[in-house]
Amino acid sequence: QVRLVESGGGLVQAGGSLRLSCAASGTIFGINAMGWYRQAPGKQRELVATIAINYKTNYADSVKGRFTISRDNAKNTVYLQMNSLKPEDTAVYYCNAVSGYYRTTYWGQGTQVFVSS
Repeated sequence: QVRLVESGGGLVQAGGSLRLSCAASGTIFGINAMGWYRQAPGKQRELVATIAINYKTNYADSVKGRFTISRDNAKNTVYLQMNSLKPEDTAVYYCNAVSGYYRTTYWGQGTQVFVSS
């Protein structure tokens, strides 16, 4: 089992920045990749960014150039630095981890990001 705990959400004005953190605990040695997803009211959950065990990153087109995903293996933590935030970035942001041979997926509880115009 992998437990994911997010932090760092909040209220920010458009153009501002936030950094989200996701701390992993439990059976972390088998984690293949981690990432961030978000879900806005009335919309489906969507991928924001992922980072693989080899540090290869992937971003949604809507956040490229504004968001940066990174990981600190010593702290078992993944970060999402969000700059130039827009009102359309408002959503609950969820941390995700994929682990093991069968690629079991784990989710955090989510952290709310609200960007005011």
